[in-house]
Amino acid sequence: MALLLLPAVSLPAQTLTPPAGPQAKLAPGLQAAGAQRAARAVRVSVADRPAFQQWVQQQLPAVRVSQPSASARTLAVSGLSTATLVQLAACPFVQFVDVPDRQAHEERQLNNSDLSVNAIAAVQARFPQLAGQGIAVSVKEQPFDPNDIDLKGRVISAGTFPGPPSSHATAMATLIGGAGNSHPLGRGVAREVRLATSDFARLLPDNGTQLTQAGISVQNHSYGVAIENYYGVEAQEYDRQVRQFPTLLHVFSSGNVGTLASPTGTYAGIAGVANVTGQFKMSKNTLTVGATDPSGQVAALSSRGPAYDGRIKPELVAYGEGGSSESAALVSGMGVLLQQTYRDQHSGTLPPATLVKAVLLNSADDLGRPEVDFVSGFGQADALGALAAMRGNQFFNGAVAQGAEQVFTLTVPAGQQLKATLVWADPDAAANAARALVNDLDLELVAPATGQHWQPWVLSAYPHADSLARPARRGADHLNNAEQITLTVPAAGTYELHVRGFAVPQGSQSFSLAYEVNPVGLEWISPQRAGNVRPGAASTVRWHWSGPATTARLEYRPVGQAQWRVASPTVVLTDNHLAWTAPDTVALAQLRLVAGSQAYASDTFAIVRAPTLQVGFTCPEETLLQWTRVPGVAKYQVYQMGATALVPLALTTDTALVLNRAQMAATRYYTVAPILQGKLAEPGGTIDYMTQGTACYFRSFLPRQLVDNTILFNVELGSVYRLRSATLERLGAAGYEAVQTLAPLTKTQFAFTDLPPAAGGYLYRVRLDNLAGQPFYSQVQEAYYLQKGAVQAFPNPVLAGETLRLIAGTSSPVSIRLYDMLGRFQRETTIDGVINQLNTNGLKPGLYLLRVKLESQAEQTIRVVIQ
Repeated sequence: MALLLLPAVSLPAQTLTPPAGPQAKLAPGLQAAGAQRAARAVRVSVADRPAFQQWVQQQLPAVRVSQPSASARTLAVSGLSTATLVQLAACPFVQFVDVPDRQAHEERQLNNSDLSVNAIAAVQARFPQLAGQGIAVSVKEQPFDPNDIDLKGRVISAGTFPGPPSSHATAMATLIGGAGNSHPLGRGVAREVRLATSDFARLLPDNGTQLTQAGISVQNHSYGVAIENYYGVEAQEYDRQVRQFPTLLHVFSSGNVGTLASPTGTYAGIAGVANVTGQFKMSKNTLTVGATDPSGQVAALSSRGPAYDGRIKPELVAYGEGGSSESAALVSGMGVLLQQTYRDQHSGTLPPATLVKAVLLNSADDLGRPEVDFVSGFGQADALGALAAMRGNQFFNGAVAQGAEQVFTLTVPAGQQLKATLVWADPDAAANAARALVNDLDLELVAPATGQHWQPWVLSAYPHADSLARPARRGADHLNNAEQITLTVPAAGTYELHVRGFAVPQGSQSFSLAYEVNPVGLEWISPQRAGNVRPGAASTVRWHWSGPATTARLEYRPVGQAQWRVASPTVVLTDNHLAWTAPDTVALAQLRLVAGSQAYASDTFAIVRAPTLQVGFTCPEETLLQWTRVPGVAKYQVYQMGATALVPLALTTDTALVLNRAQMAATRYYTVAPILQGKLAEPGGTIDYMTQGTACYFRSFLPRQLVDNTILFNVELGSVYRLRSATLERLGAAGYEAVQTLAPLTKTQFAFTDLPPAAGGYLYRVRLDNLAGQPFYSQVQEAYYLQKGAVQAFPNPVLAGETLRLIAGTSSPVSIRLYDMLGRFQRETTIDGVINQLNTNGLKPGLYLLRVKLESQAEQTIRVVIQ
């Protein structure tokens, strides 16, 4: 292959020339006169802290200096004025003056979760033992809900969480490590990882020592501020921390302002580029992730690169229909699985973050323009491909100094695809550096047999929309600390990967180098054996095709049948997904793609709708769980909530299960899954049996109308299981008396009627009797018997000062006038409701006349006694 060289890119001189004098040390957000007047607190980067503090004591004794991070080189200064801010910037010991903490914002809410897009569901189906055990993740934003059952038993220091919990943070924690206890859609990437919270009110890195002591090796940052295009103290500190704690992986969301233009910097005013939200995301040693839609295309609002100096940002994209917050959370979870895989194969040692990053970038599926770009970075994150590389030890770790070189040899079979990615943790640059890269390494692929050389893919960083959209070309990369080389169909033979120290001013530079050699073929991603496909509903089937652009035929068959049915006659394999509507049936089934003489069959999966669990009754001694029978399903698995996850409780052929008192006390959470032809399918949603609106048999007992000329009650039960009869009872002088009895009980919904002996208010209840003669009572309800057009007053007599209730058998307005026995007018009102109130405050005890005038009727007089 011919070597294509990309000419060095020169940025316009005026975009790189910093302001003169002290202004040169000010962050872009502080350079405007208005910003300087408003600034009362800043952060400064200093080379010599003792000398700086001595200078402050002498020159600016009124200001306050504190240390906001673990680094002694970044300090907070407060109590400033416009004049002292300029004086501070002129200090010879100050390298840079940056803005203080800004208000961070969550980057969109969780809309949907589909773990198949990034092949996460495929990893979970094939490697169920890989779930993040022994790894801890910190979710830096607002606190998530430590009591969420999808996180149960795995929250670090749950009792110290500040409140109230954030639904966004809870969604992020669920995507990273949800156990799926509430529903299969509540399952995250690493369902057994431990989770901690951290506050994003402080934008500098958390204390690295405290993080690592807590066992935290991944921190997720699904938040942003405004578009900021410069290398500030936050970016500097994150790069510094990763060098100090090399196994700590930081994952940031890119932002959700992909159509906007940057207000400052080299790319100011160019719409739709360089709009990553926050200067902390300009760091080199972290990972920034953009969002794609369910089809795998980059979302319009996903923030794009380049970084302020032309580097590739975001480095990855992942599914995040609600925004890049979700994408970052998924990649954080993938990082956990890669760390666990490496640890389990390397005597408990965690991998360097550079290796995790290299494997993620190298395994990503290319999107958009060929190879790297400023929209999707290195591509769509592929959990299955990344895990295969880590499990297969398809990587090297090494180090090079200035002018030194390390060579790694690969053997490539015929018909394979080759990709290699180099990543290193670069030293932090000077704050506000025009270019962030410090130690510059070069990656090169060499074919010793032919002498051919291939360089990495590089992009034009020239500040023009057309230039930034140009396809990648091969060339030396002197901007990024992540470089990638691909060969689509290399000749079979031996190849060498060369890593050179092109410019390494700061000692020997360690690095990680990941590679993959993929044969032409197809791998199914979804549906998976562990998942359900809903009958008659549209779903997306996914696969990964390694090979040239070609078409295939999608076919379907139920298990046990020999004949395959055509589901789609023409499928473009390079699309890697297709919308498919499953038959409206209940069955175990397979799909396959047929390309020429090759047939690629999927796993066996279930087409079934999981039943919805309901509560028939919750009595002191027993609770009845019940569900509707699923056609074609003979057995069901009932689960209850365990210490951290759902655990099997009972296997039954029935559609009901009675919980005893011990089981009720153990947990309130239950769900059920169908077993189809011996295969366990996914369960439905998990319920809390105490919150389903069903008490001891009764769901509701209510009068159809509170006031009527016939008393009519509607009753709804959760179940008639073991019930013999239902009786309506009315409270009388001797206690509750039976009014009407229904037996046998065959329906859960029925009605009772009553005609009381006189107008007035009455108390009712329903008594249920079971087969053993045990009674169960409803709550007491009040109803008023009153002829149409009549009015009654209750209670009568009424204590002075208490409220007299006026019950009207009409919906029309009613005029009320109150007189004493001497005919003296006391008060009046107009009522227009069925039940109304009359205040008796100030009325003396005695007999009163209540004159009531209904529309188109003669006036009624009611005697009322006030005691």
